[in-house]
Amino acid sequence: MMAKLPGLGPRSARRAVLHLIKKRGSVLTPLSDVMQTVAATARECLNCGNVGTADICDICDSQKRATGEICVVEDVSDLWAMERGKAFGGRYHVLGGTLSALDNVGPDELRIPKLIDRIKSEGITEVILALNATIDGVTTSHYIADELETLDVRVTSLAQGVPIGGELDYLDDGTIQAALKARRQL
Repeated sequence: MMAKLPGLGPRSARRAVLHLIKKRGSVLTPLSDVMQTVAATARECLNCGNVGTADICDICDSQKRATGEICVVEDVSDLWAMERGKAFGGRYHVLGGTLSALDNVGPDELRIPKLIDRIKSEGITEVILALNATIDGVTTSHYIADELETLDVRVTSLAQGVPIGGELDYLDDGTIQAALKARRQL
């Protein structure tokens, strides 16, 4: 069962299980209790798709969050990564994946219709597409931008290119090309 978790192969899973068994009282039992609580209380936010303990998550419920902006992310882990950075003070929308012809994932399997409903009902003025720079992520971004073309909303995306502290010699060709195309005047 542990080997089915992301990032754990059979050997890593075996090591983790053996560690849990050895530390039954101090690690396994408390972990089991926490996992039962999570299984009983965790739910998807009806508004944005984040994970919380209420029908509407703390981010959507917060009056301090800037209204008018929605940051669209692929998955909850991406939302949490954005929150760790503390650079965005608006609200989010979790798609639940990306469009993928190979995996038969179309717009209706994602939360794209819900995004469009939110834009119309919440007075959104800007949609920030913060999707991964993969083929499926870029395809999804273009699809969403096309769908929003008739609405009075600004559609932007995260900048791509050379990371802070990155050295050109260590970057792949695609990153260098993206950085060159996204250059700006100093």
